[in-house]
Amino acid sequence: MTQEVTSAVEGMAKAFEEFKATNDLKIAELEKKGSVDPLVEDKIKKIEATLDNHEDINQEVTMQKKSMEQVNEKLEHLETMLKRPEAGMEAKSVDMTTKAFDSYLRKGKDAMEAGEVKALTVGDSSAAGYLAPNEYVRELIKTLTEISPMRSIARVRTTTSKAIEIPSRTATFSAAWVAEAGTRSETTGYTTKLEQIPTHELYALVDISEQMLEDSAFNLESEMQTEFADQLGKAEGNAFVLGDMIGKPEGFITNSSVGTTVSGHASTLQGDGLIDLVHAIKSPYGQNATFCFNRSTLGAIRSIKDSAGQYVFQAGMMLTAGVPNTVLGYPYVEMPDMADVGAGNKPVAFGDWSKGYTVVDRVNLSVLRDPFTQATSGNIRYVARKRVGGQVVLAEALRIQTVSA
Repeated sequence: MTQEVTSAVEGMAKAFEEFKATNDLKIAELEKKGSVDPLVEDKIKKIEATLDNHEDINQEVTMQKKSMEQVNEKLEHLETMLKRPEAGMEAKSVDMTTKAFDSYLRKGKDAMEAGEVKALTVGDSSAAGYLAPNEYVRELIKTLTEISPMRSIARVRTTTSKAIEIPSRTATFSAAWVAEAGTRSETTGYTTKLEQIPTHELYALVDISEQMLEDSAFNLESEMQTEFADQLGKAEGNAFVLGDMIGKPEGFITNSSVGTTVSGHASTLQGDGLIDLVHAIKSPYGQNATFCFNRSTLGAIRSIKDSAGQYVFQAGMMLTAGVPNTVLGYPYVEMPDMADVGAGNKPVAFGDWSKGYTVVDRVNLSVLRDPFTQATSGNIRYVARKRVGGQVVLAEALRIQTVSA
């Protein structure tokens, strides 16, 4: 366990205890005088800032706890698919392919040796660039898994085609009683349908100076992986929450089949409203459930108490053992694209995301080197193209809280 995590555990526990005491004082002053001493307000803001400083560590622990067991399995599956001929990766030397791809990025096709050009794999067309090597794609998706909130809790599938089809249950058999030696009549049947989850094209641009490319010590691959992952991660993260399925994934907020539970107040969240949200989903989905909200909403939740006067937020006293902060005993993941608390907004979601939402990655990633667009600035432009899909697959496993009385 790193010193950083240990420090965060101690700091968060101490800060939250101080927050509770100060917030209780604030509530008492409001009830007694109808106003709050500005010094008390300032103290609360400073404590909240301290809690926020430690929150990144908590999110790291939460996402690792949720996804670590799945990550290796996903990456092993991805590697298997990347080795298939239909994935566009022929039986070439990994070293040769990687070297050729690096040469293409640094020098362009025209300056490459004939053997290196042969080692490259053309994407959808030569004008669209060349496919990145297996290891490059693997590391990019690994980085996306680490930084994308939805990827840490949803089910992630990989495919070599533009869409996947998964079975969806539409009806089940209903058990029926029968007397001894009685006739067993037909019951309602178990039926399924195939649900298609399409992948949508997403692209990202990176400009790198020619001087940096000429420096052999410059780690071009790492720089591009980081930048592409950051851009792609933010774009897909927004779509997983708010996407309208028009050229992008479906957001769980926009899916009309996901049920809603009111907060119990016209403009704020309530402790009892959050409890109602937890109880609104079926018990099996609660065993692996996670809250989702943005950082602003987290700040509001920290000060909420239930009807018994207990704070619904609890600091992760055992971060060192992989036990993160919780709300009503459940972990939470920050999704910055969710709405703030406000009348009519949907700032909180809850459920078993591994059952309710599926992310689909198409394994191919093409990169185009464009030496012309930014030539006058002394830069080379790179365009990365990737396909990703996302969709609610079991609405009853998820629930959204609406701020309403």
